Amino acid sequence: CFSTWMADGGVQAGIVHGETDEFGYNIIRDPVHVHDFHATCLHLLGLNHEKLTFRSQGRRYRLTDTGGKVVNGIIA
Repeated sequence: CFSTWMADGGVQAGIVHGETDEFGYNIIRDPVHVHDFHATCLHLLGLNHEKLTFRSQGRRYRLTDTGGKVVNGIIA
């Protein structure tokens, strides 16, 4: 589990998304995968994460790998 603080840029003010147990170890509600977080950040920057690719060793890779969905619950 991790916490992050996001300000402005299209993120709802004062929102808390997700919840962990009392030890901060297990996710209880609304998990967000790191690929989803990256997709959301790229969306807020005006970039389409599904079209943003780079080439390495003859293969095209996305920054969000094969997953990544925009978390609309935090966008204003």
